[in-house]
Amino acid sequence: MEQLIRIMSEVRPDIDFTTATDLIDEDILDSFDIISIVSEVNEQYGIEINVNDLLPENFNTAAALYELIQKLKA
Repeated sequence: MEQLIRIMSEVRPDIDFTTATDLIDEDILDSFDIISIVSEVNEQYGIEINVNDLLPENFNTAAALYELIQKLKA
């Protein structure tokens, strides 16, 4: 999870991803942020987040994204 928080913080250093919720629902992250995060996550974790996974519930919190990463790694 630390690695994911670091990745997300590099994209948006102005957000505390350890406590932030509703990142998508509240328009905190935009599409460019998501693309940047997905690209870095794919590279760092050796996974492929595809279009079907680009759902708001997978990106509203760092914990939700981490769950998706763990599911894709399995």
